[in-house]
Amino acid sequence: MAAETPYHHGNLRTALLERAERVLARSGAEGLSLRALARDLEVSHAAPARHFRDRQALLDALAVSGFTRLNAALRTAAGAAGPLPGRLTTVGRAYLDFAVGHPALLQLMFTVKHAEGSSAELRDLGHECLAIATDLVTEAQRAGAVRPGDAARLAQVAFSTLHGLATLSLGGLLDDTPLDEAVDLALDVLVTGLAPGR
Repeated sequence: MAAETPYHHGNLRTALLERAERVLARSGAEGLSLRALARDLEVSHAAPARHFRDRQALLDALAVSGFTRLNAALRTAAGAAGPLPGRLTTVGRAYLDFAVGHPALLQLMFTVKHAEGSSAELRDLGHECLAIATDLVTEAQRAGAVRPGDAARLAQVAFSTLHGLATLSLGGLLDDTPLDEAVDLALDVLVTGLAPGR
């Protein structure tokens, strides 16, 4: 019987997550297994258990990683210099870039977040996306750049519009409309619709 590959890896947790995300993008969540990841990384099949107790823990960690990266991108966009309508557009574009660039991960993120028994950390990270947008809408309202109203609801409707556009694009349902053109139009409609006096 062949000797089991020993555990020796510089940063196995990071390597497992990186490899898992590549498998997720190619084969979906059903294609993920800790044993296969261990084989790919040439470590013992038991080595991943040092970091993830089971497959669900790996999926949760992927979702946490995804939300952490998405939130960082949204915070950077929200904090950009320039007039508030432009910053709203930048936040919208940052979300769409992530959604279109990581569709399988995004689907996993929201699936795991809404699953029964999801962790408080995951739920908090998931809510942070909307909180970042809500804070920017609130700031824009104070500056008179966005209509009065419930900032969280306005942010949620804008978020839903962009998520829907990403979903249509990934499903090949934009017909002959180039994605860049659809994004520009959607963001223009959203920012115009959020403006005062509407």
